Amino acid sequence: MTSAEHSPLTRKLSAFVALSEVELAVLERLHERRRSFVAGRDMVHQGQSAQAAYILSSGWVCSYKLQADGTRQIVDFQVPGDFLGLRSVLLRTSDHSFEPIVDIEAAEVLASDLIDAFARTPRLATAILWAASRDEAMVVEHLVGIGRRNAEARMAHFLLELGSRLALVGIGSKEGFDCPLTQYHLADTLGLSAVHVNRVLRQLRESGLVTFRDGRVTFHDYGGLVELAEFDPEYLDQTGPLLK
Repeated sequence: MTSAEHSPLTRKLSAFVALSEVELAVLERLHERRRSFVAGRDMVHQGQSAQAAYILSSGWVCSYKLQADGTRQIVDFQVPGDFLGLRSVLLRTSDHSFEPIVDIEAAEVLASDLIDAFARTPRLATAILWAASRDEAMVVEHLVGIGRRNAEARMAHFLLELGSRLALVGIGSKEGFDCPLTQYHLADTLGLSAVHVNRVLRQLRESGLVTFRDGRVTFHDYGGLVELAEFDPEYLDQTGPLLK
């Protein structure tokens, strides 16, 4: 894994705050406990207590809630630069699970590590609060998507959001991005059946907007996709640092 100075988390937080040498040193300490996890095995279980949070350095993770009948609702996907379980570690009990979609690398962060980092560097604490607030804003958009957008707009909005998130950490652009998600992941996220997901992706492809094939999302008409989804990226707050 790369040093904290060049890590995806640093790139992400730099959208909010211009990090100082002291703040970068604290981030380096947060990356000290580096771990690898295999795909398909939960890192954190719903209802688990005394768990750590993680900083995702490489790979993709899904966060989900499991229902009594065994079905699941994927709440979101975490990409490099994201915290996993930040809220849960401070609340002592995880209200959802985290499962790596591919083999990943992450830094383990204890609650005591976070409290110490916040005490040492208030600006860094503010930046992490910004990241958590941004995650909450994305959850709000996902709720609106499931409740009010039709299937095509829902899919378009989701893919545009993923592209913007990945662009922030240097692994996506308006041309497209690599994506390990299956149609079943998309179905569990968007409240659709896998058959409906397949139909929607075909419609978007045949309309010349976007193709999702062989692990790659390719934007053919980015502006047209934005118009279809009524995608306004202001909620992602990626336009530049507010704290200099």
